[in-house]
Amino acid sequence: MRTALVFPGQGAQKQGMGEVWREAESWPLVAGISEHTGVDVEDLLLKADDDTLRRTDLAQIAVFSTEVLAHREAAAAGVLGEVVACAGHSLGEYTALYAAGALSLADAARLVAARGRAMRGCAERSPGTMAAVVRLDEETVAGLVARVREAGQEVWVANVNAPGAIVVSGTADGVAGLGEAAVESGGKVIPLKVGGAFHSPRMADAAAELEAALAAAEFAAEHMPVVANVDARAYAGGEQWPDLELRQLTSRVRWEECVRTLADELGCARFVELGPGRQLTGMIRRIAKEAVTVPVDSSAALAKLTAVSA
Repeated sequence: MRTALVFPGQGAQKQGMGEVWREAESWPLVAGISEHTGVDVEDLLLKADDDTLRRTDLAQIAVFSTEVLAHREAAAAGVLGEVVACAGHSLGEYTALYAAGALSLADAARLVAARGRAMRGCAERSPGTMAAVVRLDEETVAGLVARVREAGQEVWVANVNAPGAIVVSGTADGVAGLGEAAVESGGKVIPLKVGGAFHSPRMADAAAELEAALAAAEFAAEHMPVVANVDARAYAGGEQWPDLELRQLTSRVRWEECVRTLADELGCARFVELGPGRQLTGMIRRIAKEAVTVPVDSSAALAKLTAVSA
């Protein structure tokens, strides 16, 4: 069965998130990621509290690290199957590039650290927030966003995750204005605990900071296809990724379209989610309803899969 590997993004982190992989054979990779990022990743995964993990730069390293562990363990256990493509949600796109052979672990880890620092710094200079909008379709939300911006507030569609699951990004006033408009239209708005207006033009300074790190990274000339967030197209060569990742910071994540590309264009009938939580699994079930979804968020979940396939 043609399989896609998918990796969640920031927001999936929680205190003690590394405990589920602590006894895994691949745990020593954590020390390597610490060297590449300049952060004590073991401490981050085992001891950091939720407030610490809300820091954008640390959250991204923590999520990336657990995704790498999940991928390595699942590969070693032989449960990945016939993998034909990868994709990641926002931050998860970097793990997807690593899993697809587009980036080495060292380059991927360094880029995740640089990205997190750039986004955190940009958010401090240009504060903003995000909110999930549910029970409204993409067209309706886009119309409401346009209306709020015409009134002088800054707000944009940041993520289109699944039917009726959209995230907006902007200034606090802009997101609040969109929230009021959404409720009037029968929707519901859920504020997100994030450190900035991610995936919006307010991240332009972060893109400028990340450019040098992307230029220094070595992307493979050929690799397994990875479906990009910014345009939901599959890329199998590294030359376009620096530009795609710069654009990702200021553009919406087209996750629903990414899943459709994986399912319809690339023929993926099985999706393996690797990393903390099962958010992508829930989204995929709403988009590609016939697909088989396999979440691997702990060594215990992996053990169950191994037992079933044995």
